[in-house]
Amino acid sequence: MPNQAVSEQATWTDPKPFWQVWQETVGSHSHKLFLSFEVSQTQTAQWSYGEFDRLVGRAANLLRSQGVVRGQAVHLALANSPAFVAIWLAAMKLGAWMVPSDPHGSAAELAVHLQRTQPAIGVCATTRSAVYRQAVQLYESSAAQTQGSAHSSKMPILELSETAQGLNVFDTEEAAIASAEAVAASADISNLDRAGVPFTSGTTGQPKGVEITQANYSFAGKVMAEAAGLQAGHTQLVVLPLFHANAQYYSFASAIWTGASVALMPKFSASRFLAQAKTHRATHASLFAAPMRMILARGAQKVEGLRLEHCWFAQNITDDQHTALSEIFGCQPRQLYGMTETIPAVLSDNLPPTPQSMGKVTPGCALQVQLDDGSEAPDDAVGEIAVSGQVGITLFRGYLDDPETTEASFRDGWFLTGDRATRAETGLHYFVGRQSEILKVAGENVSTVEVEQVLAAHPAVLEASVVGRPDEIRDEVPVGFVVAADTANLPSEASLRSWCEERLSKPKRPQNFVMLDELPRTSVGKIRKFMLLEQASQL
Repeated sequence: MPNQAVSEQATWTDPKPFWQVWQETVGSHSHKLFLSFEVSQTQTAQWSYGEFDRLVGRAANLLRSQGVVRGQAVHLALANSPAFVAIWLAAMKLGAWMVPSDPHGSAAELAVHLQRTQPAIGVCATTRSAVYRQAVQLYESSAAQTQGSAHSSKMPILELSETAQGLNVFDTEEAAIASAEAVAASADISNLDRAGVPFTSGTTGQPKGVEITQANYSFAGKVMAEAAGLQAGHTQLVVLPLFHANAQYYSFASAIWTGASVALMPKFSASRFLAQAKTHRATHASLFAAPMRMILARGAQKVEGLRLEHCWFAQNITDDQHTALSEIFGCQPRQLYGMTETIPAVLSDNLPPTPQSMGKVTPGCALQVQLDDGSEAPDDAVGEIAVSGQVGITLFRGYLDDPETTEASFRDGWFLTGDRATRAETGLHYFVGRQSEILKVAGENVSTVEVEQVLAAHPAVLEASVVGRPDEIRDEVPVGFVVAADTANLPSEASLRSWCEERLSKPKRPQNFVMLDELPRTSVGKIRKFMLLEQASQL
C-alpha cells in the first residue's frame, strides 16, 4: 500500500528570510558561543553570536565599499574559515547572493563558475591567489570576446586570511577605507530573494547552478534542527567543506536556527576527528560514508570523554562498519538522504537506526517513490525518488538561467531526483542507485549499489565502486573498482570473483576487477563515476 502518511506537498506556513533568523538568534543569544575555529592543534579562535555579528557587519562594510549591492553575486573560493562564514552572512545582509566554489579547484573550473554567475566581487585566500587571479583572467578574457568593448570593467578581488584568529579577519587595505558606520541590512529582503547558488558536484556530468533562497536556508535549518534534536546547548562539529550544501544546511543553518554552537575545522582529518570532537565538546556531527571508512581504516579507538550524541551520514556503509562506528562514537550514526535541490534531508533514519536504510520521510517534507508513469510505487517496488514542496521555500527555486532543465526536472509538481529506491511496508526507504546506476545486463536490471555492497563486505576490501562497460552480447556488464583495506595484502582477483559468485546471481557478477589506490572523488567525497566509466570502456 502507498505510504498514506506522506502529504502531497511540503508547506511552511510562516517562512522567514535567513537573515531574519540570524538577527533573531543574535538578539536572543548575543553572549552565547557561536563559532570556534581550530587555527591549529594548539590554538582555537572563538566568537559569541554578538561578536560574530559585528564581524559580519565589517564584512558587509567591505563588500559595500567594493560596490556590492542587492541582487549581485559574491564569489567565494575559500576553505573552511571564519572569513567564509562572515562573507556568506554579510552577502545575505546586503541582499546579495553567494557563489561558493571549491577553493582548490583549477583556474578553468573556477572560471566557469565566474562566467555563469558574473559576480560583483571575487573572494579568495591569499595563499591561493595566483590560481584565482588566473581564473579571473580567463573569465574576463572570455567575457571580452563575447561582449566586445561593452565588457571593460575589472572584477574586484579580495584576498583574505583563512587562519585569522580575531576581528583582524578583515584588516585589509580595502577594509581600512570602508565606512566605519555599520551597513544597514536591506530593509526589503524577502523569502524568495536569491541567497546562494552552489554548483552540484558533477559526479556524472556538467554541474548545475542551484538557486537557493533566503527562505530555503531557513527551512533547512528548521527541519534539520528538529530531526537531529538540536538545541541551544549543543555543538555542531563541522569537518566537511563549507562550499558544499551538507555543511551549510545540516550543520550551520540548523545551529543558527536554534542558537547552538559550531566547532569549525579547516578540513577533515581521519586521524584527528575523534580528538577534535572531544576537544571542542561536540554533540552533533555530519559525515559521508567515505570519511567514516577512513576513520575506521586509521584504526580509530573509543576516546574517553567524547560527548557525541548524534551523527548524520550519507551513502551506505556496511552493518559491520556501522557497529564499529557506533562503538567508537558512543552514538549510533543515522543515515539520511538529500540533495542540494531538496534543501533539508528529505529522508532520515530514526533510533534505533537501520544501517542500510535511508530512513523514513523527514517530518516537514513530502516524498514519494514513483513509477515511470508518475504513480506512487507499491511497497518494495523500485521507483524514482520524487520530492514535492513550495518552490523557493521548501524546494530550490530552479537551476540558474536554465528554465528548460528546471522544467524537465519536475513532473506534476514533483521534483525528480534521478535516484531510485524502494520503500518497505515499515516506511523505511532503501537506495537502489542513480538512474544511470541501473545496468541492463542481457535484459536484466542490475543495481550497481547492490554489487558495491557485496564487494565492500569482502574482508580485504575497504570500499568499491561498480560501473558498466559495453558488451557485444550482453549490452553491458559490471566492472568492479576496488580499494584494498590493506595495501600490503591486496585481495586476489580469484578471491573477489569467488566472493561474488557465492553472493550474486550471474548477471550481477563483475566481469573485471580493477585495483585502485583510491577512488576518484569530488571534494566532498562523491565518486566521480564518469572517470571510472572511461577507464572501464578501455578494458
